[in-house]
Amino acid sequence: MSLTNLYSFSISPANSSLFLNHRIPCFPTFALPLSLPLSLSPLSVCGKKPPNGTSSTSSGPGGAIFASLTPGVNIIQMLLVGSGMWKDEATVKSMSRYGDRRELLKGPLYYATTITLACVIYWRTSPTGIAAISNLCAGDGFADIVGRRLGKQKLPYNQNKSVAGSIAMASAGFLASLGFMYYFASFGYIQCSWELVLGFLVVSVASALVESLPISTQLDDNLTVTLTSILVGTIVF
Repeated sequence: MSLTNLYSFSISPANSSLFLNHRIPCFPTFALPLSLPLSLSPLSVCGKKPPNGTSSTSSGPGGAIFASLTPGVNIIQMLLVGSGMWKDEATVKSMSRYGDRRELLKGPLYYATTITLACVIYWRTSPTGIAAISNLCAGDGFADIVGRRLGKQKLPYNQNKSVAGSIAMASAGFLASLGFMYYFASFGYIQCSWELVLGFLVVSVASALVESLPISTQLDDNLTVTLTSILVGTIVF
């Protein structure tokens, strides 16, 4: 199990655009590590470690690199389509706001790059990696949906953002982080603790706050949310 599974549906071309659409919340597809018995489930005792003597290529750096190939392929796709070297109108329409291929060189590219680097650098033992992807996928995704539907009350310092959207982002990012904390802990990759819970809350609130600032609109919230999650996560974890 790797951080790739926090967002990935499949690598098939038919839905590669879907799971990278940064305006749609990302729901996971899981696969148990082959080195673990099938009886070991996410409902196992928190912090349970894998049986002694088990091993898998996914445990080392090779596994992290292999997992990063899924989002890594989409980095190449964003560069090719965004630069105009590869014509793909379906991808442009599904992943841009205004139908301009150059938009893919911003938000979608930042998104794919974040997931790729999270896999390579943080792999599956870092709460910082979990927080970064949870806030980017679940948090930012739900912020947009809730903000569009319920965001009548705007923030006083940014009329483009709503109170409901910011609350939804902090809540969704935090709950997703908790869910994956327990999931990864069930395989022994991390240890559950109240310190982690508090840390995830702090990171999610900080990410939601930065996402609500005008600078996030100017730069791209896929970039600011990620950088904030990593920076704050490095401090609190």
